[in-house]
Amino acid sequence: MTPEPAPTAAAPRPLTADEEAVVRSLPHLVHALPRAIDAALVQGQRLPLTEYLALMHLSEAPGRRLRMGDLADACEMSLSGTTRVVHRLEGEGFVRRHRCDEDGRGWHAALTDAGLARLEEAWPAHLAAIRRHLLDHLAGLDLPAVAAAFRNVATERP
Repeated sequence: MTPEPAPTAAAPRPLTADEEAVVRSLPHLVHALPRAIDAALVQGQRLPLTEYLALMHLSEAPGRRLRMGDLADACEMSLSGTTRVVHRLEGEGFVRRHRCDEDGRGWHAALTDAGLARLEEAWPAHLAAIRRHLLDHLAGLDLPAVAAAFRNVATERP
């Protein structure tokens, strides 16, 4: 009795020209979009995107504070990179760091009133950059569907 051959996976379906164009444009988008928004913020507000994002995430957190690791995750940065950003913001009086009450080992970053004011000052420039460098290019598309697709791609695990 000869064993049956194991079933083989179906051959991958080739990309259409439109699919190929999307796939090839993604690496450029992933690198160019943050750089363009950063350049606009630095030019108009002298506030790098990394600092803007830290202020934004802190402003949205309960009590306007986050553990440093949670802030790093929210900003999609390393803990050491986040520490450098928070240190700069602390020097400007926009953020305060203090030991975590829960365990005494970790640190919280807390947004100050001055930090919230700085975020509110920079918000129009950030919004203008987002519109110019992203949303204006998506005009006419089904934005809820685009957002859902982006979320699906971002949350898919190998």
